Amino acid sequence: MHADQTSAATAHGRGRDIRICALIGTGHFLSHFYMLCLPPLFLSWRDEFGVSYAALGLVVALMSGTTAALQTPVGFWVDRYGARPFLVGGTLLMALSVAAMGLAPGFWMILVLAVLSGVGNSVIHPADYAILAGSIDKGFMGRAFALHTFTGNLGFALAPPTIALMLHFMDWRAALLLVGLLGVPVVGAILLQSRVLHDQPKARKQETGPTGRALLLSRPMLLFFAFFLLSSMAGSGVQAWLVTVLGKLWGTPVLVASSALTGYMVGATAGTLVGGWMADRMRHGGLFGAVVLLTLGAMALLLLPGLVALPDALLSAVAVLAGLALGTSRTPRDVMLRDASPPGEVGKVFGFVSAGLPLGSAITPVPLGLLIDFGYPHLVLPVVAGLLGLSLLCAGGAEGEARAGRRARAPAVAPAE
Repeated sequence: MHADQTSAATAHGRGRDIRICALIGTGHFLSHFYMLCLPPLFLSWRDEFGVSYAALGLVVALMSGTTAALQTPVGFWVDRYGARPFLVGGTLLMALSVAAMGLAPGFWMILVLAVLSGVGNSVIHPADYAILAGSIDKGFMGRAFALHTFTGNLGFALAPPTIALMLHFMDWRAALLLVGLLGVPVVGAILLQSRVLHDQPKARKQETGPTGRALLLSRPMLLFFAFFLLSSMAGSGVQAWLVTVLGKLWGTPVLVASSALTGYMVGATAGTLVGGWMADRMRHGGLFGAVVLLTLGAMALLLLPGLVALPDALLSAVAVLAGLALGTSRTPRDVMLRDASPPGEVGKVFGFVSAGLPLGSAITPVPLGLLIDFGYPHLVLPVVAGLLGLSLLCAGGAEGEARAGRRARAPAVAPAE
């Protein structure tokens, strides 16, 4: 009977964990969907407003830049005042700003609304991770982080084709108004279910170690930031230039090279779910070991098509496996950062460190493009592999420092005899 009761309680708790993941994941899906729902509208905006391509690119730059710049300060507020109000307000602001773009009288208003949407979007990572840290059972944390990443990637993947399909049936204003207003019921669901969304545990008075700004500027957190930054730089390099590099080196047809890139992206997205399952079955040391092995595997697989002209089928298989290895390493990476975050500091830590992801995506394409311009396309994939290797060095340093910090804090948080 006792075993049956334990099993029932576990099932009940797991159902609650999944409900929390669904609520948080839906908001994360919208966050990424809104980021990529705008580029398919560029030609419509160019025809209607007569603006340059540079001005059109400014819309995405403003939204992404505002999000990246505000994540860290929002993380401080999330840790101080609680995550739920910021999650609700940020998601609502993000959605209504996109909806209002459909009513914009001029292009200048779209730029203003892009900034406002970025303000709303900036709450997502710090608030989501703070709520997951306080609400999810520790044995499900890896899968919760994996589902969070997966829903964001799904938003990126579905936004362009969804908007393109909608433009066949309505004009761009109606399309934006509709997708923006879809965020309102999401906010309503978060409000109605908010009783299951708990804030992260607060630090105890006996806690030692740096907090606030000193924590973010501490050696382990700067190393984690570099780890995330370098990983993102490598991934951005593959996404931006794999098709071009394969064409330059081996004359690979665009369709074949694009299929390989799609395979890489599918593998990376599926890998996050595999990584979540893996992370829940490992301890601290095991997580880092898994990240090392998976990243080394991804490095070898990414180097291969730069060294040898592969048959089409093998090229796609190698790309899928490279993406799978790299994607699987991402969730253990996130759990490592969660474990390194002191109680009550998760919002600011994830706000700061995850800002390295969009920054890394912005840094890499231009210098790697210059390598191709100067006649060195064969160096692009080795540079990508080198960035992954450097990220592992940072990961090792970050994990070692974080483990030492946990040991130093342990006596302070031990219960009194």
